[in-house]
Amino acid sequence: MDWREQLLADEAAIFRLLSTVRRVAVLGVKTEQQSDQPAFYVAAYLASAGIEVVPVPTYYPEVREILGRPVYRRLADIPGEVDLVDVFRRPEQIEAHLEDILAKRPRAVWLQLGIRHEAAAERLARAGIQVVQDRCLMVDHRRFRAASA
Repeated sequence: MDWREQLLADEAAIFRLLSTVRRVAVLGVKTEQQSDQPAFYVAAYLASAGIEVVPVPTYYPEVREILGRPVYRRLADIPGEVDLVDVFRRPEQIEAHLEDILAKRPRAVWLQLGIRHEAAAERLARAGIQVVQDRCLMVDHRRFRAASA
């Protein structure tokens, strides 16, 4: 398989991915105190939609739970499989998380709206991980749910 097939951009491929997502690790998630920020309310939306959310904050060392779920400091430390890693990190911070993402081996990585990193996307795709860049997971998930209803 050509690694470029792992780079998902069309609606049909994204909807196929979303139809299989049950457990999402949110890298860079914010806490309830930042509930007005996308890095919190997207995770809260996913949880309300029945998806198991695993919080992986990059700040807030004192926080032990977000959305009533235990916090993990590294993706590789999360027990069990993760379908998707939803990334809320600036493009220049993505490379610092690549080894951790590759160690966890999720089926897919979603770089949120405004986040693109072509080199990281290629490396993940070459490792067999599907990649979505520069899209809002909440918006696409809502659209998928509406189309599936």
